Amino acid sequence: MTERGSAMNITDIKIRRLLNENRLRAVVSITLDNDFAIHDIKVIEGSDRLFVAMPSRRETSGEFRDIAHPITAKARKELEDAIVEEYLRYVNEHKEETQGD
Repeated sequence: MTERGSAMNITDIKIRRLLNENRLRAVVSITLDNDFAIHDIKVIEGSDRLFVAMPSRRETSGEFRDIAHPITAKARKELEDAIVEEYLRYVNEHKEETQGD
């Protein structure tokens, strides 16, 4: 198989649920190239920043393993930056709606 040279194209980000459970802040779905969806991505509040956890499942050993994830650090940063940016925009937009009531 040959290596693909094109960049990942995130064509949609949907904030599915806002949460305030421990450090979990949101559950997100993304679409890549209008062709491939990844659901159950989590936005988590870390000690110094928000970060993204990819969907995972528990192995029989009890360890969690990502179901889908970026392969390169560059792709992970691009994905995380886009999701966190959309999360912050969504929260800000909905905060203003709530304050307007």
